[in-house]
Amino acid sequence: MKKILPLVIVLVVLAAGGVYYFANKHDDSSNSGTTSNNSSSQTTTTPNESQSSSDAAAQATDKVTIADMAFSPAHITVKKGTTVTWTNQDSVAHTVTETDGQDGPDSQTLGEGQSYTFTFDTAGTFKYDCSIHPSMIGTVTVTE
Repeated sequence: MKKILPLVIVLVVLAAGGVYYFANKHDDSSNSGTTSNNSSSQTTTTPNESQSSSDAAAQATDKVTIADMAFSPAHITVKKGTTVTWTNQDSVAHTVTETDGQDGPDSQTLGEGQSYTFTFDTAGTFKYDCSIHPSMIGTVTVTE
């Protein structure tokens, strides 16, 4: 019994920590207040700014979540003229940075809860990553 009690205490502490982590990680506080970066239709949204959230099909969505060190969905297809929004739900900072020399997304560093938007006015495939974590990659395919 003396050997089992410390193990039980450790398991209880780990379980409580896991519940606390997931309860706080999946807190969907709304974002509000939009700051326009420049004339190329880029916007960064900071915490406490109101933001609409609509669910769309995975490949045809204009919303990308940054969570668990990944873009989700990582590959999307949109029509020319679509504004895509990336929202950082990770506790670490990320960027959305175009990587193949095209006029694509190029965000500032996004903290937890911040969003960035970019309007795709040219058809083609735009590759991007997080400049802080280059293993995080994604693509936006823009059709006519």
